[in-house]
Amino acid sequence: MISESLIGNDPFSEPTLMTDDPRLLRITSAQPYPLLFATISGAHLYGFPSPDSDFDLRGAHILPLERVLGLEVKDETVEDSRIIEGLEMDIVSHDVKKFFSLLLKKNGYVLEQLYSPLIVHTTPEHQELKDIAKGCITRHHSHHYLGFVHTQWELFLKEQPPRVKPLLYVYRVLLTGSWMMRTGEVEANLVTLNESFRLSYLPDLIARKLNGPEQATLTDTDLAFYRSEFERLRAELEAAHQASSLREAPEESARQSLNDLLIRVRKTQGILS
Repeated sequence: MISESLIGNDPFSEPTLMTDDPRLLRITSAQPYPLLFATISGAHLYGFPSPDSDFDLRGAHILPLERVLGLEVKDETVEDSRIIEGLEMDIVSHDVKKFFSLLLKKNGYVLEQLYSPLIVHTTPEHQELKDIAKGCITRHHSHHYLGFVHTQWELFLKEQPPRVKPLLYVYRVLLTGSWMMRTGEVEANLVTLNESFRLSYLPDLIARKLNGPEQATLTDTDLAFYRSEFERLRAELEAAHQASSLREAPEESARQSLNDLLIRVRKTQGILS
C-alpha cells in the first residue's frame, strides 16, 4: 500500500491532492497499526467547523495475523481522545474485518467515513473498497438515520438554552438520509446538501455556529419553528424510504468482493506500509 494525502469533492470520484496541516499526517502515521485509510469526519465533514472544533479522525486498520488467529481478538476498535501536537483529536478506527462487516449492515457512520472527501491517508485498497461499498447501500439505511436523528433531537431539546450546533446535527442527519434514499449517494456536508434542499434558514444557522458561542443559542420562538421543520423533514425521510428504488440488501457480489479483499489484505499485511 502507498500512503497519500488527498481530498476530493464527489464522494464516488477519484480524490485530488490536498495540502493540509502536516500535524494530521504525523498523527495518522503514528497510529499503532497499518491503515487502509483515514479520513476526517465530524463538523469538518459536515461543513460547519468552528475554529476550536476537534478533529474526528476515522479509519480502518489492519491487525497483524497473530492478533486475529487466536481465541481473543484485541484492538478490533482503537480509540484515542486527547490533544496531540496542539490539535484536539478524537480518533476511532476499526480493524478491516469489523469495518467490512459494518458495511454489510445498515450503518451510515461507516459509509460516511469511507466516502469522506477529507482524506488524510489512502491506499489503492481504499479506492477498491469505495467501489465495492456502492453495492452495500440499501433503502434500509434510512433506519440508521431515523434512529440517529431521534437521538440527536432529544439531545438538542435537553440543552437550556437550546444551541445551534446540535440543531445543525439534526438537519445534517435528516438531509443525508433523504439524499441517500433518493440518489444512492453518500453526502454528509450540510452546505452541499442544501444546494439541493434549499432550506432558507440553514445558511444563517451555519453562520451563527461559525461566529461563536455568543450567537449560537435559540429563543422559544425559534424552537417552535425548528420543531415544525424537524417533523416535516423527518416525514420526508420516511417518505423517501418508502419511495426509494434502492436494493433491499447488499449485493451478493459486494459481500464476496469484501471477503476477497479482506483475505488479500490479511495475506499481505506483513509488507504493507
